Order: sequence, then C-alpha cells, then structure tokens
Amino acid sequence: MQVHRNISQLPQFRNAIITIGTFDGVHQGHHSIISQLKKEAERVSGETVIITFHPHPRRIVGKEPQSVQLLNSLSEKIRLLEEAGINHLVVVPFTQEFAAQPPASYVEDFLIKNFHPHTIIIGYDHRFGQNRQGDFHLLEDYARKNLFNLVEIPGKLLEEATISSTRIRQALLKGEVELATSLLGYDYCFEGIVVKGNQLGRTLGYPTANLVLTDNEKLIPANGVYAVTVQRISEKPKAASLLKGMMNIGVRPTVDGLNRVIEVNIFDFSEDIYGEVLAVTVKHRLRAEEKFNGLEALKEQLAKDKIMSIEMLAC
Repeated sequence: MQVHRNISQLPQFRNAIITIGTFDGVHQGHHSIISQLKKEAERVSGETVIITFHPHPRRIVGKEPQSVQLLNSLSEKIRLLEEAGINHLVVVPFTQEFAAQPPASYVEDFLIKNFHPHTIIIGYDHRFGQNRQGDFHLLEDYARKNLFNLVEIPGKLLEEATISSTRIRQALLKGEVELATSLLGYDYCFEGIVVKGNQLGRTLGYPTANLVLTDNEKLIPANGVYAVTVQRISEKPKAASLLKGMMNIGVRPTVDGLNRVIEVNIFDFSEDIYGEVLAVTVKHRLRAEEKFNGLEALKEQLAKDKIMSIEMLAC
C-alpha cells in the first residue's frame, strides 16, 4: 500500500475507486465497506483509494474536541488498512480552512482535480464542505454529468459500522476486552513511553514500566488489571520478542489514589528501558481495581494476578 500525505504530489491513479472516512478502528464493520471497494476495483481493473483525515475532524470542528477518544493511532490505521489490501491511502491534513471550503470546491478542486475518480463509493449520510452543507445529492449532480460514477454504501453496512464503533468503545470503557476483540477482529493495543514512577512495584517484587501514551487521543480501557503482551518498539520488528506481563490501569487506591496511571509488570524481565516505547496488546481483563488493606495484601493479590495472567496468556 502506498501512503500519500501531500495532495499536490499524488500519482495518476488507474481507475481510482474511492471512499472517504475516518475508519477509526478498521474493525469488522469497516471490512464490509472495504470489501465493496475492492470488488468494484477488481471489476474495472482499478485501484482502491481511501481518503482519511488527520487529525480527526471532530478535533477541529467538533463541539467537544477534547472528548475525542480514538481506537487507532494514525500508524495503527495505516498498518491495518495495508493488511486489508488497500492500494492507496491518502492522509489529508484536516484544518479549519479545509473544513470551510464551499461544497462545490470540495468536489471540484479537491476530489476531481486531485483524484480523477472513476467511482466514488460513499454513504448516503456523508457530509462535507462549509457547515457540512455538501451531501450525497450534490455528488449525484456531478455523477449525472458523467464526471465520475457514484455508488451508495448500503445503509445496513453503514449502520453496522457505526454501531460497531460505538460498541467497541463502550466495551473497552467497561473492561469487556473479549467483546471488543470480537468486534475489532484483533486485540486492542496501544503504545506508551516508559517513564519513571515511584518504584513501589520494585519494593513489592513486581517492578513496573510506567507508561505515558504516545497518542493522547487513544482510548484507555477501564481501570483494572489485565493480562497483556508487550513488544519493544525500539527493536527491529523481526527481532522484537513478544514479552508477557500484567498491566494495571487506575489510581492505585491502596497506595495514594491520586493520579490515574498505566503500569506494566513484564514477567522475567529486568532490563532498564526508561525512555523506550512499548507496544502493549490487551488480552484479558483479570479484575477491577481494588483497594486492599495494606501493601502486604496487595502483594498477595499481585501473586495471584501473575499466576492467572500466565495461565490466560498460555491459552
């Protein structure tokens, strides 16, 4: 898959079959739309082109931009769309100026001029341009002039994709990891930089890597203890070993209960990794966060958590 970030340097696409959207999660619902895109491209010996936006449009024109919580970072989305077999991904910088262009300019100066689409496959509810005034009817007007073919994504597919996105977010925020995995079609993951904590885990015999997310828009699952796998991003992909561990997300009520933290205890691992980026894949939720009667009780529970994590990760 070719990734394009400069609109002025796009190649001459061959019979471009285009769709447009954020595709956050690139989940099972999205794959039905991607399948339709690929079938149409195969029919006309064309190339599949997905146009997406970065940052997320709601970060720029939404009523509550700080509330945006994404299932994918941009790099994750790129990887997932490549695995889905898309030919071209065009990442368009979403700005106030881009959002404010008249709908006709969006179609003529953005879509037609840059992409020369053979076919645009889009949902009936797609809105674009200044104040989101552009719609499917406007695209139909241009299609009637034989400037491109227009194919509507069936409403059922759109509804399934939207419902899936909502259900995935709700599942993760409730700690329902298995449900989220089944809807995504893969295990939820995120990346974080290892920073110094208060090193309490070391004194308890369970040293942790304290993480700060590399993408602050990424959705953080519910507080609790999870069985996870970990990879060190600094290592070459083919050489990166898959490490096993357990992760706590929460305010650590037994310790101080002040700040929400993400900390991962990697099993059988003792290297200094401060400043490194770890990719954490969430496999299972063991339990909710609890307040224990002292550090000794917490230590006993951590031993049980480790045993359970090892058993679950072995499956």
